[in-house]
Amino acid sequence: MSYHAIKEWISIAEQKKLPLWEVVLEDDMSERAVSREDSLKEMEKIWDAMLLSSEQYDGTLRSNSGLVGTDGQKLEDYGKKGNTLCGDFINKVMTRAVQVSESNACMKRIVAAPTAGSCGVMPAVFVTLYKEEKATKEQIIQALYVASGIGKVVAERASIAGASGGCQAEVGTASAMTAGALAALHGGTSKQIGDALAIALKNLLGLACDPVAGLVEVPCVKRNVIGAINAVAAADMVLAGIESVIPPDDVIDAMGEIGHEMSYKIKETALGGLAATPTGQAIADRVLQK
Repeated sequence: MSYHAIKEWISIAEQKKLPLWEVVLEDDMSERAVSREDSLKEMEKIWDAMLLSSEQYDGTLRSNSGLVGTDGQKLEDYGKKGNTLCGDFINKVMTRAVQVSESNACMKRIVAAPTAGSCGVMPAVFVTLYKEEKATKEQIIQALYVASGIGKVVAERASIAGASGGCQAEVGTASAMTAGALAALHGGTSKQIGDALAIALKNLLGLACDPVAGLVEVPCVKRNVIGAINAVAAADMVLAGIESVIPPDDVIDAMGEIGHEMSYKIKETALGGLAATPTGQAIADRVLQK
């Protein structure tokens, strides 16, 4: 890895006169000792799997626990009525975030981006862009390199695991990755890409990981919706000219510190937060007795 901070990544790109995604591509070629063509083919496979994770949704399935399933179909049907509060594009983003996350709970194939618990965030945005013909496959593949570059920095400087950093490390990181990649796809500068990921991550700082019954279902699925919408909002803000007061590396480091300070009860143990509510405990008792 040739950089360990967003500012270093941007500096390398400027020195080499390359877009950020090309720096990540070169890193991949060097680290895995593969050709440019091989690297691009591998990222294309990831995109194809991400696309399939959305297309394979079955609106009749429920998870083994019975806690999630069919909600993605409800959102899709609601959107077809044409009277959503959020509008057509955002409704489709919300729908796909739920559908991919429900597919994960129903043991279907997904792309951990960066984790299974946050698998719905990125495809919610990029599959929708692709299906609405607002982005080409080539543009999305390039954006995915940007997303992976962001994820690498967050993983190294903070965490991408709910068990060590809370849900801010999972859905928060996924949202930041998506926001930065989305800004890049829409022609944002390197600084705007950094600002987008910073704003997205700032918005989710402190988010607990408190899965009911210890399953990646409640409240995880609905948090993927928030992560996806947050990413779109962050990207739009920076493309409008809004900047993040706190730079991205500082935000990432703050997320790491907050995760360290969090109680173990709200870091995937299901001992605190929503999991510890009377309803959460009753659900856990019922599920564990199955």
